[in-house]
Parts: sequence; C-alpha cells; structure tokens
Amino acid sequence: MKVVITGAAGFLGTRLAKALLAPNSALPVSELVLVDMTAPAYQPLTTTGIPVRALALDLVAPGVAEQIIEADTAVFFHLAAIVSGNAEKDFDLGFRVNFDATRAMLEAARRRASNMVFIMTSTVAVYGGKLPDAPDEDFAPMPQTSYGCAKAMAELLASEYGRRGWADARVIRLPTVSVRGGRANTAISSFASDIVRETLEGRDATVPVPPELCMWLTGPATVVHNLIHAATLPARAWSSRRVLALPGLRVRARDMVAALGRVCGPPCAARVRWEAQPRLAAMMASVPARLDARRALELGFREDESYDDLIREYIRDDLGGRIPE
Repeated sequence: MKVVITGAAGFLGTRLAKALLAPNSALPVSELVLVDMTAPAYQPLTTTGIPVRALALDLVAPGVAEQIIEADTAVFFHLAAIVSGNAEKDFDLGFRVNFDATRAMLEAARRRASNMVFIMTSTVAVYGGKLPDAPDEDFAPMPQTSYGCAKAMAELLASEYGRRGWADARVIRLPTVSVRGGRANTAISSFASDIVRETLEGRDATVPVPPELCMWLTGPATVVHNLIHAATLPARAWSSRRVLALPGLRVRARDMVAALGRVCGPPCAARVRWEAQPRLAAMMASVPARLDARRALELGFREDESYDDLIREYIRDDLGGRIPE
C-alpha cells in the first residue's frame, strides 16, 4: 500500500518512517512518501527495497495536496504542525499549518481518495477551563492556547469528513511525548524532555513550572506503535467516534527529576533548576494531567509502564545505551 507522512522530517515523523520501512512493519507498505518543509532524509532508513520519495513542500500551497494525495494513497499520517510555543507567538502561521493544511489534505482526499485512512495527531491542549480529573473524548474542548484551538477545529473538521464518508478520518490525541531526542523544540512542554536530555549532556535544565505540576506523558516508541495501530484497526472501530484519547503516564515534574536521579544518578538530577515562568506555567496548568483512555485500551493501544522506562528508552535509542560521563 502507498503511505504518506507529513511532518516527516520531524522527530516522530522520522521514527514512524523507520518503523514503516522495517521488515516486520504491521502495515504492508509498497511505497512511502515523506513530506516536510525541507526534504526528509531517508537513505539510512530503508533496507527493504521499498520505494521512498522525499519531498520539500508547503502543504497549503496551490496544488500541493493533489501532488501528494493520489487515487492509490491508502494511508496518510498527518503529523505536520507548528508546536505550541511558535503557534502562540505567530497566530497566522500556527493556523495556516495546524488548520488550513489539514483542511487542504482532507479536501484532496475527498476529491481523489475518499477511502484513504487519514490519521491526524491532535493534543491534550484541546482541553482547558474547568476540567474533571480525567476527561474523555466526549468532554467538550475549551482550549486555552492558539495551538489547542487550531487542533480542536481540525478535529471537528476531520470528524465531519469522516461522518460524510469523504475520508476514513481517525484523530488521536497524543500525550506529551518524552523523552524527545535531538534539539529542543519550541513546545511549551519541552522542559519535560530537557530534564533528561540536557542534564545527560552535562548542561543545566530549567523547569518553568511548579514541582507539583502533573503532565500526561508517553514515550516515542509507544507513540509510533500507536500511530501504526490506529491505521491497522478496521473502519468500524472509528465509524461513530473519530477522536480517540491515547493512554499515558500521569507524572509530576518533581517525580521526573526523582526518576532521573534513580536511573542516571544524583549528579544529573542536581543539574535541574526550578525557575518559575508564570505565563507558561498557567498554560501548562490549563491542560489535563490525565485522560480517560479506556476506549483506546479496549481497542488495543499500548501504554507505557513508568517514567523510569522512558528515560531508559532515551538512553537506549538516542545515546546508544550509554550514559555520558
């Protein structure tokens, strides 16, 4: 089957492409198209002979959606996004990428590939306001950030296209992904990865939220598994409810630091600095610290076991299994 990934040069996009090109992939990929603003690097990923195209494209430019969605496109992973910090600073750019591009892709599917499975990643940031302890997919979104607002709008649009049969739309609300390797991004939640990534490189990590703040987290390997699982489920699993909250771990900021000390030693934990940023902390506090993910678990989605394991995963996958001196 022909599979497309947008945002393919990003952290999750690169890992998803690698998993899809693996010999044991749960999706029988016959062609893979990787799309981002800069052409994704894929040569080290492919050892199976599957044809790969890497394209540098602006998703909302005229004709681009039709260029990457064709009649034989079977699965479309829409990961492209402007993350929360940038979306808050640049409203127009955030909505252009997070909403307008989604609409362009869905409209191309409607006209050219209405049976295509359309997997869109959303976020816990669609929630806000007065929240129950663990909202589920039926709790009304009330986002408190521009990022969450655009994603909530895109969720509704994808659900409408799915209801009308214009695309097999499937929206998954991701927990915060940690620990992310590579360079830090501008997400307001990036400190959750900085705590581990920066300190293991011998640098201080600044945490801008109170130690008691709780977050809903998941690891990169689990996200990639769940993205592929979302595409392999039968259409009937999504027919009436197109939005799904994924499982995660509820972890306090101080517990992340404690786990760092357990796994990597007290010197790493000692590099963490607590420096409150009230505006950022308020945005983080508006996001639920836990979701009711029972439906996802019933559908076979995977959940992580502990934050200690997420640190070990980062050391294994990004540091080659060795903690730096």
